[in-house]
Amino acid sequence: MDRSAEARALLAEYPVVDGHNDLPWALREQVGYDLDARDIATDQSAHLHTDLPRLRAGGVGAQFWSVYVRSDLAGDDAVAATLEQIDVVAELLGRYPADLRRALTADDMETARAEGRIASLMGAEGGHSIHNSLGTLRGLYALGVRYMTLTHNDNIAWADSATDEPGVGGLSPFGHEVVREMNRTGMLVDLSHVAATTMRDALATTVAPVMFSHSSSRAVCDHPRNIPDDVLALLPANGGIAMATFVPKFVLPEAVAWTKAADENLRAHGLHQLDTTERAMKLHAAFEAAHPRPVATAATIADHLDHMREVAGIDHIGIGGDYDGTAFLPQGLESVAGYPNLIAELLGRGWSAADLSKLTWRNAVRVLRAAEDVAREQQALRGPSHATIEQLDAPAA
Repeated sequence: MDRSAEARALLAEYPVVDGHNDLPWALREQVGYDLDARDIATDQSAHLHTDLPRLRAGGVGAQFWSVYVRSDLAGDDAVAATLEQIDVVAELLGRYPADLRRALTADDMETARAEGRIASLMGAEGGHSIHNSLGTLRGLYALGVRYMTLTHNDNIAWADSATDEPGVGGLSPFGHEVVREMNRTGMLVDLSHVAATTMRDALATTVAPVMFSHSSSRAVCDHPRNIPDDVLALLPANGGIAMATFVPKFVLPEAVAWTKAADENLRAHGLHQLDTTERAMKLHAAFEAAHPRPVATAATIADHLDHMREVAGIDHIGIGGDYDGTAFLPQGLESVAGYPNLIAELLGRGWSAADLSKLTWRNAVRVLRAAEDVAREQQALRGPSHATIEQLDAPAA
């Protein structure tokens, strides 16, 4: 039975809040932020997973644009690149005001939905973006950043990554202070990419809901980028949200080894595994032609969501596709136009309209609103922290 029309009707009322889209980095890598060369008001399917017509076709009502910078950028270089990423999001908002609306709060998200525009929020991906500075963290919040992923693929001085060797064993004392200051400002603590030890440390410290902007279930696909069941089970008490990602190497067990080989092929040509330039995409396409890849589907993602719902509950799950941040995507979810295919799959599995409205819209809005409430409470109790990593993480004498 074709559920497409029903899926689109649901999304017209409760559109998708997507937790993570790397369009700003793709614009940086492909065209050096030349928006005339990648006019997203027109079809960009030859170059990108994202453009405005496909966001509309996909029923996207709010997007956290990732202002990610690679973790091999460090110190002031990472901060500067993050500011450039924030700048291009502002440029997109100015260029396409009929479609995109700047959103800083949950109320802004609801206003955008009422206006028929796409609420545009920002998330920084990796604590290297603040260069061990709580003042820089507050500066990013002032510029509109509403979540920060504590790490990316590599450890930082105060937090362990899921894809690096254990460093500080989760969060260092300064890392705990970062979480507390994020609570005080209202910035969501994003636990995608971090080690399970870091997840547990952050959940033990935070007084606000957390998010996983683009992570799926480790029980369904045993990859360190995914969320263990014991952590998912902590979300109801915390109030947070886990937003399932679409990246095949994280969701389909058969794709893990294949993707490792594809990444090694890029490195053999002198490119970074996360490169999204056209040359990298052509190399990926050639590799795929010679070595057919295991293909995930919308059903693969639905399997993760079924399990995440069972463990965390319907009030604590969402969607974070990671479009324009990965070379490969599931069949039927090849671009941001594909969300109705996932909703149709879930309808076919018996998900109700009320449940789907939570998955797509209501859960994410609730979490941001709760973070705002906690921030007001925390700001009434204390002022900004000026602690330094040298003070808190100094080795014992």
